[in-house]
Amino acid sequence: MRAFFTCVFAILFLLSCNYKSQTADVVFHNAQIIDCDGMDTEMAVSGGIAVKDGRIIAIGPSQAIRNSFKADEFIDLKQAFIYPGFIDAHSHFLGYALNKTKVDLVGTTSYKEVLDRIVAFTGSNNASSDSLDWIIGRGWDQNDWQYSSYPTRHELDSLFPNCPVAVRRIDGHALLANKKALELAGIFDLVQIEGSYIEGGEIILFPDGTPSGVLVDEAANLVLDAIPDANPKTKRHALIEAQKDLFAAGLTSVTDAGLDVSDIKLISDLHSSGDLKIRVIAMASGTQPNLDSAFAKGPWRTDRLIAESIKFYMDGALGSRGAALLAPYSDRPDFSGYLIQDSASYRKALSTAYDLGFQVCTHGIGDKAVRHILNEYNAVLGGTNDKRWRIEHSQVVTTEDLPLYASASIIPSIQPTHATSDMYWACERLGKGRIRRAYRYEDLKNILGMVPLGTDFPIESIEPLKTFYAATIRKDSEGYPENGYYMDQALSRNSALLGMTVWASIANRTEAETGSIEVGKWADFVVLDRNLLKVSEDQVLNSHIIKTVVAGSIVYSNGKY
Repeated sequence: MRAFFTCVFAILFLLSCNYKSQTADVVFHNAQIIDCDGMDTEMAVSGGIAVKDGRIIAIGPSQAIRNSFKADEFIDLKQAFIYPGFIDAHSHFLGYALNKTKVDLVGTTSYKEVLDRIVAFTGSNNASSDSLDWIIGRGWDQNDWQYSSYPTRHELDSLFPNCPVAVRRIDGHALLANKKALELAGIFDLVQIEGSYIEGGEIILFPDGTPSGVLVDEAANLVLDAIPDANPKTKRHALIEAQKDLFAAGLTSVTDAGLDVSDIKLISDLHSSGDLKIRVIAMASGTQPNLDSAFAKGPWRTDRLIAESIKFYMDGALGSRGAALLAPYSDRPDFSGYLIQDSASYRKALSTAYDLGFQVCTHGIGDKAVRHILNEYNAVLGGTNDKRWRIEHSQVVTTEDLPLYASASIIPSIQPTHATSDMYWACERLGKGRIRRAYRYEDLKNILGMVPLGTDFPIESIEPLKTFYAATIRKDSEGYPENGYYMDQALSRNSALLGMTVWASIANRTEAETGSIEVGKWADFVVLDRNLLKVSEDQVLNSHIIKTVVAGSIVYSNGKY
């Protein structure tokens, strides 16, 4: 960066002989710039940035920038710190937006609290946003309760005998439904025919063989498919409102990991109308209708939308024991999870995606699922490449499988806050030996020399600062555990910042446009009150987002939009 600034300074010095010889739309000056344009990000350099038509046209010392440009606006940042706009490499933007219209069950500490929130919600909202017949919610986690067993439907049946209720677990891979919802989804009839297990999922039963109300992975989808979809008007409003939360967190780009093609089109329309400004990297969900539509259209992108990825699921989640493991769960010795994908269909889809130039991203949490994805990817990719196919989460990975990432240039996409959320119960699930093969972020980073970071919101908080903290300090927001969680797998602060910026853009195939502060790239950046690379541990989460800028326009400033 020093050499770059020296070059820029020389150019601008010459230009300054012709005072105000160039025009810009806006000049940000008197800032400390951390550009992330290389591997060494630790130096913050005082300077300014000139922006025209949404792109960076000059970077250099503040006075030289001010002397060289006429601009409609000069913004004095008072020595605050400019970073490239934070990029969430794995999230669920639309899901987060729609969750704000449903029962919020995040943070509930007992099943009674879940029930109380549902009852309170029905009093103020009458039901879900689009149908008075369904009550929908998300966010419960039995692992946070005193008794960590799954809840059952009996209480819901008593409270709502005639209204269908379906509330998803925090990870989205299990749900609790009442009798009415199960009847509408045909679950009772299915159990009579198929029993408790279906391909890629499980219907949890009472001892008498009837459904308990809890359904895991593909079984949960049977109920979800029966719920009326939110109408486009509801989705549009929800996305526009949710965007405010993202900007307040310093996000300028988000990757939505699994959307229907119709919803990708809706996001594109919102971009075209100017209502949605945040950049979206949209993965099309790998259902057959979506595959047919995406493959027919081919990869496509606009200034603010990248739609050239397909998202598959290979297994479920650890929290609901749906993750596919090579050996049984330590706390359920008769069960090792399940693979969701049909191998023949999956291989065929991978081959088509490869031929059409799509990026493939597959959810893989358990070591069995990760191994299967690695083998399938290697078979199709055939060696090192620049396709940038990804394994989302890569949560449990055997040491012997690590080389399979490198052999086909496969990117592990990770979400550091999962480690600090799961640490309270993960060892119980995996056992003391296998836990050391989980959440191994430094090992995964070393495979390709980079690793993209995300949050998986709304499963976790949307805040990139918590991602940074969990990746480097390996504690939760309460400061637990005192010495960090398996600190040999902590990322350096330099790596964590790169993972939230330029490495995320590389994983999204957008590094030519975003991820660093460089001339020619979009003027997407976030302004903070301190240097994340230098402040003490206890000050990281106390950092404040001063401004968020997308294409040179301030979309958030000191609490205002």
